[in-house]
Amino acid sequence: MATIPQSTATTVPQASVQSGTTGPLVIITILFFMWGLLTALNDVLIPHLKELYTLTYVQAMMVQFCFFGAYFIVSLPAGALIKRIGYQNGAVAGLVVAALGCGLFYPAANSGYALFLFGFFVLAAGITILQVAANPFVTVLGDARGASSRLTLTQAFNSLGTTVAPALGGILILSGSVIGAEQLAKLPAVEQAAYRAAQAASVQGPYLVLAGALLVLAVLFALVKLPKIVHADDPAQAASAEAKGSVLAHRHLVLGTIGIFLYVGAEVSIGSFLINFFAEPHIAGFSHADAAHYVSFYWGGAMIGRFIGFAAMRFVSPGKALAFNSAASIALILLAVFGQGHMAMWAIIGVGLFNSIMFPTIFSMALFKLGKFTGQASGILCMAIVGGAIIPFVQGMCADSISVQQSFLVPAACYAFILYFGLKYANLYDKGAKI
Repeated sequence: MATIPQSTATTVPQASVQSGTTGPLVIITILFFMWGLLTALNDVLIPHLKELYTLTYVQAMMVQFCFFGAYFIVSLPAGALIKRIGYQNGAVAGLVVAALGCGLFYPAANSGYALFLFGFFVLAAGITILQVAANPFVTVLGDARGASSRLTLTQAFNSLGTTVAPALGGILILSGSVIGAEQLAKLPAVEQAAYRAAQAASVQGPYLVLAGALLVLAVLFALVKLPKIVHADDPAQAASAEAKGSVLAHRHLVLGTIGIFLYVGAEVSIGSFLINFFAEPHIAGFSHADAAHYVSFYWGGAMIGRFIGFAAMRFVSPGKALAFNSAASIALILLAVFGQGHMAMWAIIGVGLFNSIMFPTIFSMALFKLGKFTGQASGILCMAIVGGAIIPFVQGMCADSISVQQSFLVPAACYAFILYFGLKYANLYDKGAKI
């Protein structure tokens, strides 16, 4: 994103580094938690809306298409906004926009699927502003080698939000969904309409509460005092970046961008299909409400893995850790695709544990030694989050044409590229390593 504040080693003044980095990290971590909560609630709403409006898998995946499509569309304007008003005010603006998106779910319950999709887009636009502001902020609050570790720690709290969201959504939104599609079709038209209206209304209360919480958080962020970030180039890194005149001339950034696209797509796609996968008779045969609780284990695994990764990656090469986790994810997906029963169910849940370090690791590796291009590169990486819109759509087409179970081969292919990226740059941080 060319309009993000331009820097390579974006740093805070030395006094702020010594006395003020803990506070900003805590505050940014709250943002990570909130957008994790809001993002993972999509996994609950997808099967809910699919049943409510009798959608195909491709049509249901329009939720993720609109949500993650906002990252691609809004990232450039978000970067311009943050450049103009700063990180702190940018976070406030993002919270207000996200609150507006949550508020749109109230009229959407009475208007239909199209307004729901627009609400998802607006909500994601707010989260995009938060993401663009927060990720570079975390990477610069300390030395470059520790960037992956710090991002992994904050992402752990993002995972706490994604862990809580499915169970909470299952209780508040799915618990009243007790009539299957076949049973519903047998009811008189008047009763069908009343049932659908009640199911749509179950979304209103939770999202109004979330809108209120986001507005309160916006007020708090507007009032709190945070240290200013000063943008200063590290001479060594600037010289390295100057050798290449274009941001896209840096191969590790290009491959890292593809990696972010495929990783986010794979992670989101798996989460989007879990409830329907667990409901398959030959897997677990769960109701949607019961299956939602097990989705929390998927996201909870990522949370646990990020805490482990925060400690382990101080001693293990980020690239090697990335390659190992990618290989483990592929093996688990294949077990889920060709297995059945609870073995297949727990295999796909286990992928969450190995997802843990992937996003922050790919992100920080892609930004390594980019000098003046760091801000622009960060924007490009954030735009690559649009993979969360595209990959679920592809998996949805496979699920409609083949089966839900075999459609998981789509995210397996995504992890294969990430395995390649990790192996190629396994020694990225070594002195004299070629990038």
